[in-house]
Amino acid sequence: RGQALGSSMEPSADRLATAAARGRADEVRALLAAGVPPNARNRQGRSPIQVMMMGSTRVAELLLLHGADPNCADPTTLTRPAHDAAREGFLDTLVVLHRAGARLDVRDAWGRLPVDLAEERGHRAVAGYLRAAAGGTEAGSHASMEGAEGPAEILESHSQVWEREPGE
Repeated sequence: RGQALGSSMEPSADRLATAAARGRADEVRALLAAGVPPNARNRQGRSPIQVMMMGSTRVAELLLLHGADPNCADPTTLTRPAHDAAREGFLDTLVVLHRAGARLDVRDAWGRLPVDLAEERGHRAVAGYLRAAAGGTEAGSHASMEGAEGPAEILESHSQVWEREPGE
């Protein structure tokens, strides 16, 4: 079984985390199909969804479809995958996480919500989505609803992966 997935004797949890971090969807799919648990921790104590390449929406979809926890928190920073996607500006990945149950109302160790991180980095579409997903409430410390679009409008203007089904 291990030889088919690579010649390395590296533990399967480390291989899955490495594949996720490098955005290698085919390798992630093969490891998950071989039975590697989607929430398995690597040697650094991180799960694949915590270390995944945030720009690889397909990797996020695969991990989540196989039961990865979208709300796993980093033990030191308390950041969750939604914080990472918001900070880096990956709207498509953030939406996949949110649809899979990622909470957007949880603060990190510094008291920041995902919307705060998106605003700090100037990711306006991400911040707009997060404010709209919060239902128009004061989601972030400097959130404003003036001119905000709803989640549907934001997704429509940024749809890159939503026309395909998860298995494609």
